[in-house]
Amino acid sequence: MRLKILLLICVASLGLMFHVYAATPIAGEVNSLTQSEFVDNVSDYKDGIMGWKFKGKRPAVIDFYATWCGPCKKIAPIMDELAKKYKGEIDFYKIDVDKAPQLSQAFGISSIPMILFVPVGKKPQAITGAYPKEEIEKAIDYVIYNKK
Repeated sequence: MRLKILLLICVASLGLMFHVYAATPIAGEVNSLTQSEFVDNVSDYKDGIMGWKFKGKRPAVIDFYATWCGPCKKIAPIMDELAKKYKGEIDFYKIDVDKAPQLSQAFGISSIPMILFVPVGKKPQAITGAYPKEEIEKAIDYVIYNKK
């Protein structure tokens, strides 16, 4: 009986640790998000852009992509580089639009890749297309760091 209780406690502890780990973005990496993780960590998309309330502690850059999308594959290594460059300053996420259709619909995504720049305390802004690294950095400077 004690062994069963101890085993149950261990399993429950592992589940709790995984939940905390999954909800915490890893700095310096592009973290995958599901629709429900987006609601938990970024914003409740059901409220729309007018009801936007950012839940993150740091600004975020979110890459909406699909596994079959050529331009998305082209910018994936750029996003990895930027996640390393802005480690600890900006959280980087990616969301597969095929696995998050309601989220894609809520943001009106009709073309990918779409990159959403999310500053703390302001509305997010997006760009669509496979931009070079320099252009994405300019967007980060403008939207997140408010540099003109």
